[in-house]
Amino acid sequence: MIERRALLPLAAALAAPGLIRPAHAQAVTLRLHHFLPPVSNVHRFFLMPWARKIETESNGALRVQIFPSMQLGGAPPQLFDQARDGVVDMIWTLPGNTPGRFPKIEVFELPFVANKLGVPNAKAVQEFYETQLREEFREVHPICVWGHDGGSIHAKREVRTMEDMRGLKLRFPTRQAGEALRALGASPIGMPVPQVPEALSQGVIDGAVVPWEVVPSIRLQELVRFHTEIPGTPTLYIATFIIAMNNAKYAALPAELKRVLDANSGQAAAEMAGRVWDEQGPPVAEMVRRRGNQIITLSEAEKARWVTATQPVVDAWVAGSAARGFDGAALLADARRLVAKYGTGAA
Repeated sequence: MIERRALLPLAAALAAPGLIRPAHAQAVTLRLHHFLPPVSNVHRFFLMPWARKIETESNGALRVQIFPSMQLGGAPPQLFDQARDGVVDMIWTLPGNTPGRFPKIEVFELPFVANKLGVPNAKAVQEFYETQLREEFREVHPICVWGHDGGSIHAKREVRTMEDMRGLKLRFPTRQAGEALRALGASPIGMPVPQVPEALSQGVIDGAVVPWEVVPSIRLQELVRFHTEIPGTPTLYIATFIIAMNNAKYAALPAELKRVLDANSGQAAAEMAGRVWDEQGPPVAEMVRRRGNQIITLSEAEKARWVTATQPVVDAWVAGSAARGFDGAALLADARRLVAKYGTGAA
């Protein structure tokens, strides 16, 4: 007979949250659909570890099966509606893939608002969602909402000044990034990031603005030779992201599994996402440098010119907000407050 005291450590371990499958929880597998290939850093270093964490903490009762590269069909701009309509259970996408549909979150995509680092932006955008954007994303259940680090300009020719931007055909990820590029003299062309390699090869574009971590997944370092960084905070642009779940699918989860998912949502997930850009971006830049490509950093004086040139983009967004039913100036002030709040102490 096993002594009672020998059973106590085992009982305590079994009672610990996340170590056993909840007694009454039915096993559930959620399908998560996204647009980048499985070699992409976000897939490898955020989505996969996040899914494994959920599976571990539910002891296999809740699984997230990830389908990259639009494997379940459709095009990247359709991802949000796939989650809304229940075509898939979950998606990772950019609100900017459907320009103008989510106008409030664009405040973080305005020129020279966001931090240069991913974690401060991710946490700022997530808090902004919690206080300002619930109505904007009411058609889905957001798991987390975040922004990446400062994007760079990757082009076939050098960009050191605003004059070098003149006529340069650059892919942009969001409506406000496109307006900023236009204000700087470039010819912005919108397209989902998976289309960039073919567009570059065919001469449709001369380059793209993307964060460093995206570069290897689309072989950008092989297609262009010049990369321009914007120094310091605030940075030229960021894009925002969302992992969204179908409302009915979330509502139908057993309470035990909701608790596991909720514990891995919100700020916990946003910070995990933001770290990918901060940790994977610098090694990509170093790889590009070793390859022989040229990395240029704008001077502070030149950056100041860019800030001045793009201010009308910010002003136009604020001026147009009243017609869309919100106070753009107040949202802009709140966004800047959150960027400063989470950027305090950022390296």
